[in-house]
Amino acid sequence: MKIMVVGGGGREHAIIKKLKENESVTEIFALPGNGGIAKDATCVPIGAKDIEGAVRFAKENGIDFAVVAPDDPLVLGMVDALEAAGIPAFGPKANAAIIEGSKVFSKNLMKKYGIPTARYEVFEKAEDALAYLADAPIPTVIKADGLALGKGVIIATTREEATDAVHAMMEDRVFGASGSRIVIEEFLTGPEVSVLAFTDGKTLVPMVSSMDHKRAHDGDTGLNTGGMGTVAPNPYYTDDIAKVCMETIFLPTMEAMNAEGRTFRGCLYFGLMLTADGPRVIEYNCRFGDPETQVVLPLLESDLLTVMQACANGTLASTPVRFRDGAACCVIVASKGYPQKYESGFPMILPPDEKESFIYVAGAKCAEDGTLQSAGGRVLGVTAVRDDLASAVKGAYEMTAKVRFDNGFYRSDIGAKALAAKNV
Repeated sequence: MKIMVVGGGGREHAIIKKLKENESVTEIFALPGNGGIAKDATCVPIGAKDIEGAVRFAKENGIDFAVVAPDDPLVLGMVDALEAAGIPAFGPKANAAIIEGSKVFSKNLMKKYGIPTARYEVFEKAEDALAYLADAPIPTVIKADGLALGKGVIIATTREEATDAVHAMMEDRVFGASGSRIVIEEFLTGPEVSVLAFTDGKTLVPMVSSMDHKRAHDGDTGLNTGGMGTVAPNPYYTDDIAKVCMETIFLPTMEAMNAEGRTFRGCLYFGLMLTADGPRVIEYNCRFGDPETQVVLPLLESDLLTVMQACANGTLASTPVRFRDGAACCVIVASKGYPQKYESGFPMILPPDEKESFIYVAGAKCAEDGTLQSAGGRVLGVTAVRDDLASAVKGAYEMTAKVRFDNGFYRSDIGAKALAAKNV
């Protein structure tokens, strides 16, 4: 089989490495991929949002199955276009991807169908939002309605920060049209949990839970990033909580989308807060999370391609989805200065993958001399899978220490919070 994977980051590298385990896969193309992915797939210089180019490539090259991984092409309708051209694809159509593409849509969906989430208000005019903030409880959370590269959420700890966020989103348009509407919602507290789920719109199968580390530096200090590391499973996510989430959040969300005529097929991501009043939805994503994918997929024992095909063709109920016991830890190696100003183009020497330790390349290019060079903020994801979390953390850092990258930095405490929770 010829497979096409749309995207070019660490998430896509993790997906590609897992798809390669299927013996029927003869060739994988990455659009556009990156210099590290090039060792595991044929990279094609077609941008992830180039729907016309992707469809044309798929038709001309006899692609048997496509995986659309990032949010932008899903929201723009790449799966719709591929399926219209006769190419089976994993991922939701545009009318279902709106669950991530519009915060207003997702909040209204939860309100309509009684899915637990934070209280909120929607604003289309800056003056109305500012008037509301004059008396709103602080801290508060301000979200741009549309996609914003994962940066469209501001947790305002003062009234001044809150008003600045409204001005930036709605007047300065720092997120473009995505900030034309905003959501201001209640600030919730509690452990955060990420749960990805396979679904074909009739059956929903949660994957192993995970814990992300968003802040740039140790001790959860510094600026928010796209994620500096993950561990799985998340120790706060107990079997009892999983049962509650399935009954009150996961299945109701799938059924709500069906009721709206927006059947969701693909990977539905649930960002949860475990509050004192029970689990609450913080956000939905319409695709695999990054870097959650880098710890969840290595624990998958079932064949990924088979599961993805089942999601696309509606046979998930009869398809085994098994995860191994044990744990995984992923440490992100980023360019110094990330998530603000950073330099790229630094040579890297990477150790080879080992039996249960892997390197997923998120931002790299191949130089003319054949060396691998950094080309982004988050550059590498170093993952280890072991029988227990402490061993997985140790293995990830042992592998990270073998990376040679002069401009790189990483947190030294990925997994520490999870280990402390396990020992309570």
